[in-house]
Amino acid sequence: MQQIFSFETTVSVAPEKAWQWITSFDGISKEMSPFLKMSAPKGVTGLSSINFEPGKPMFRSWISLFGILPIDYSNLTLMSLEPGVGFVEQSAMGSMKLWRHERRLTPIDSGCTITDRLTFEPRFGGRVVAAVVQRFFTHRHKMLAKHLGG
Repeated sequence: MQQIFSFETTVSVAPEKAWQWITSFDGISKEMSPFLKMSAPKGVTGLSSINFEPGKPMFRSWISLFGILPIDYSNLTLMSLEPGVGFVEQSAMGSMKLWRHERRLTPIDSGCTITDRLTFEPRFGGRVVAAVVQRFFTHRHKMLAKHLGG
């Protein structure tokens, strides 16, 4: 069964700084820590260091539990990338029939709002996987607030 979740966090940094964070693998790692870690090829520090072609897989990222136990993979694929505004990732994953992650920045007077919209369909464990994804993205948004001044 397809699931759709939305998450929103207001941070106190300028949109340019938030953009650097949300597109760097260092920022992504800090958001996911300590639960999950995504691998990236050597030399890939963020989305800006990759040749982007809409809909073409950039590389396979292994997702590890606590950075140790590989539990899934993602053939990282961006459908759109608007620097400073947002991106749409729609990647083939081992655990998902569908995975679509839309992330947007909205400037406000005191910083910006970061919004994630997830559309996904697990291959198995529907409700349990949906609950895990929901808790994990709640954690990611808490980490955004912690590191970017929420």
